[in-house]
Formats: sequence, C-alpha cells, structure tokens
Amino acid sequence: MVEYLQSKPSEEGFGMPGEFEPHRGCWILWPERPDNWRLGAKPAQKAFARVAETINRFEPVTVGVSRGQYKNARALLDSRIRVVEISSNDSWVRDTGPTFVKRGEEIRAIDWRFNSYGGLNDGAYFPWDQDELIAGKIAEIEGTDCYQAPIILEGGSIHVDGEGTCLTTEQCLLNPNRNPDFSREDIERILAEYLNVQKIIWLEEGVYADSTDGHVDNLACFVRPGEVLLTWTEDTDDPQYDISRRALERLEKSRDARNRRIKVHKIPQPGPLYITEKEMQGIDFFGSSMEKNSDRRLPASYVNYYLANGAVIVPTFSDPNDQKALDLFGQLYPERKVVGVHSREIILGGGNIHCITQQVPL
Repeated sequence: MVEYLQSKPSEEGFGMPGEFEPHRGCWILWPERPDNWRLGAKPAQKAFARVAETINRFEPVTVGVSRGQYKNARALLDSRIRVVEISSNDSWVRDTGPTFVKRGEEIRAIDWRFNSYGGLNDGAYFPWDQDELIAGKIAEIEGTDCYQAPIILEGGSIHVDGEGTCLTTEQCLLNPNRNPDFSREDIERILAEYLNVQKIIWLEEGVYADSTDGHVDNLACFVRPGEVLLTWTEDTDDPQYDISRRALERLEKSRDARNRRIKVHKIPQPGPLYITEKEMQGIDFFGSSMEKNSDRRLPASYVNYYLANGAVIVPTFSDPNDQKALDLFGQLYPERKVVGVHSREIILGGGNIHCITQQVPL
C-alpha cells in the first residue's frame, strides 16, 4: 500500500520538473465509457492505442485497463507496452493520476483530490470514486511515496517551467465548483507548497467550449523556461480571439520566478471543429452530464501535445493548419522528432493527447 507522507514537498526540497525534462515513462488509461466515447469507445480505443504505441517508441508506456477490457486492450496494444489492471471511471490520467515531484534522483507523487470537474452539480460524470484512487495506485506501482494534497485539482489545470513558475487559469482553479472555501491566496500557497513554485501566472480563461472549465494545458504551456506556446486565431469574430488576446496580454506583462520576460509563440488553432450528427448518435446518453449536440464546438488545440524523450507527439485533425503546427513544433524543438497522431476521436471525448497521458520524470 502506498505510504502517504505528512509533510509537504517544498519542505523537503521536492518540486515539479518541466515536462521537457527526461522521463522514466508515461501512463495512459484505457477508454470505455459509452456515454462519453462513441460506438462503445471502439474508435477511441484505436486512437489511444496509436498514441500509446507512438510514445512507446521513445519511452516506456504503461496502460491501465479495467478487468472487463483487459483482454481487448492487450490484443490491441503492442506487446512491448505494459498493461496493468486498474479500475477507473474515465480515462483522463492527466487529471486523475499523480503529479510527480523530484529532488535530485528521488521521485515522489502528489495525490490531488478529484471531483469529476465540478462535483454533483457541474461535474462531467458520476460516480468518480475509482478515479479518486488512481493517483495512489500509480504511485504504488511506481514505487514512490505520496503526498495527499488538500485541494481539488486536475493535472491539466497546471503547467510548470521546472524553475519556479506555474501557469494556470482563474476559470478553473478559482471556480466555485472546485474549492469554494479556498481563496486565490490559499490556492497560491498550496501550489507553492506542493509544486515548489514561487510565481503563479494566472490566465483568465481556457480554450473556448472546453468542458474542463478552462484547463491551461489546452491553451498555453511552457516550451522551455521563459517561453510559452499559446493557441491563437486571427479571426476577430471567433470567441477564441478575445480569450487568446487577453492571455497574450497577461503573459507579455508577466515575469517568471527568475524575473525573465515571457517569450510567447502563437500557434494557430485547428478548425473551428464541431461534433457531427453522426458522431453524436454514437454516444449513449444514460448518465453523462457532458451535453453533446449537433452544433457543439470541440475544444481542439495543438497545445494539447505530449513531450516524450526525444520526441513531440502532436495531435492532428486532418485540418489545413495541421502542417503549420507541425512545422512550428519542428522550429520550437529542433532537437526532437515531431510526430503527428490523428486525434479526432480523442477530442470528441473532450480532451487530447496531453489529457490522456501522465509522464513519470526520470
């Protein structure tokens, strides 16, 4: 059983490294719930398998699978991918899995509280009891001690530079459906204690139509310390335009924990993309609170990518901006191989490659 520590990471010199630093491996959870993934999650499972196999070319991948899906996942996944039996309510391991922190070569995990993106009134699904256990289970499998954090927080709502700076959004972390009894100052203190950061850069909102209440990992992320990638559109009639413009203004006015100005790289958004009537008809509606309708816009973004050892795994959508995005990633990460993975089936579920992955630092 995983050991929960009574101390806080920063007290012992542990901090969250940047995602661009070396990894021990990557975790993914297998999709299956038919009220979120169309056609019994079969198309999504193939997409998840493509992502897992792509990442596994560069670093070891472990896929957590329910008992009922174990044989199916084992058959669909490459034999070199580790498959372990883990119960879950859905497959967003970025949000339900642990956040790993480091001190030298020692790794520990943070188990944040989870309420399915808003609890009984605003949450995405019920129940979420198995998702609340995932962080501790992964920590135990990885052989790491674990801290129990006091607030509800999903991993997609934070992004760090590994040098003391954290990006997040007010729309998510200050949302009353997460931590209504905690002030901005309380949350900043807890982020400092658990991530060992000294500077929080608050952006206002996340990507338009994002059902996570504006996770920052879909809008902006650190390419490296001092540099941020921001989803962008030049269409002033698009609701995303004002969101990205306000984020740009805040980033350009900010300094990081080491007093550097932030260099911002703009990346065009795909689409806009929308769920089709045919895709909508493939979803069971027996209990999900994530409304889907024929004119529902999808929160598609190239910022929702995964950095593997020596590679950048980028979501693509058969969109005219795909190649522009891949070219930009090649410029931003000249030392890494850029690999695009078609991800429409994943965005239909509400997230993308970054959302379905969780790195374990080396």
